[in-house]
Amino acid sequence: MAARWEYTKGLKDIGNGLYAWLQPDGGWGWSNAGLIRDGEASLLVDTLFDMALTREMLDAMADATGIGAEKIGTIVNTHANGDHCHGNGCCPQAEIIASEASAREMAEVPPAMLAQFKKMGAQLGPAGAYFADIFAPFDFENVDERKPTQTFSGAMELKVGDKAVRLIEVGPAHTGGDVLVHVPGDRAVFTGDILFINGTPLMWAGPVANWIRACDEIIAMDVDVIVPGHGPVTDKAGVRRVAEYLAFVDREARARFDAGLSAREAALDIALGDYADWGDAERIAVNVDSLYREYRGDGKVTPVMDLFALMAEVRDAQRR
Repeated sequence: MAARWEYTKGLKDIGNGLYAWLQPDGGWGWSNAGLIRDGEASLLVDTLFDMALTREMLDAMADATGIGAEKIGTIVNTHANGDHCHGNGCCPQAEIIASEASAREMAEVPPAMLAQFKKMGAQLGPAGAYFADIFAPFDFENVDERKPTQTFSGAMELKVGDKAVRLIEVGPAHTGGDVLVHVPGDRAVFTGDILFINGTPLMWAGPVANWIRACDEIIAMDVDVIVPGHGPVTDKAGVRRVAEYLAFVDREARARFDAGLSAREAALDIALGDYADWGDAERIAVNVDSLYREYRGDGKVTPVMDLFALMAEVRDAQRR
């Protein structure tokens, strides 16, 4: 089913007025987005990591559908990470909807902070060098930031023309406020970063059980088309693989936590097996750190640059 849409950069018509914008290889910052339209009504699912990328996407949408930046009525940001919301300013007239938790998180990590980390680069040590390397293609200096104009918790029902759209909050999981965008009449769902396909999921928030439950909710939906936050359009088998990875990491991390290993030691020790060839495998470092926080129950959050330093160390170890 998913193979109907080739995993190449650009706009994919997934039928009945729905489109996916794909950005291979789906690694750091290379996120997907979507368009839902009915006549002149439109809803954009996520923007991209910077304004230039978002303009390119909106121009392609305008060419294919006649609905460009100035005609987008609503944007739904599936979560707070910048690769899903930094392009909001390309549509200054659009209503922007996000979960309340996502809106709070957006305020915590403004584009200027990312620009500063990237600019300092190796001055910040291995963490800064790694950060500057993975985010080199993106422009954080020229972001016309637009925050949500409307928020919700739990669920929200929308209409795009005559199409019913359901927003379903499933976070905290990947982040604090993850949202699924379900179009039941067209048997499709846009998942944001609840799904990374052929790339390593990244658990900034957790708990892991919430994320697995979100996967189960997608599997229970009557859908044929599943557009992930990163990677190719997928099917329910792809969703199961993400849930299996999360369960695997939970088991492996728990065993090492119980054995008294530190989060760093555990991240370096876990053999990824079948998941070793997924992109950005060093994210195991963040996943283990979040799981350890969950196991401890103390809510103590590791500074983000410490996590980037650990990912850099794990990446180096994996390459040896």
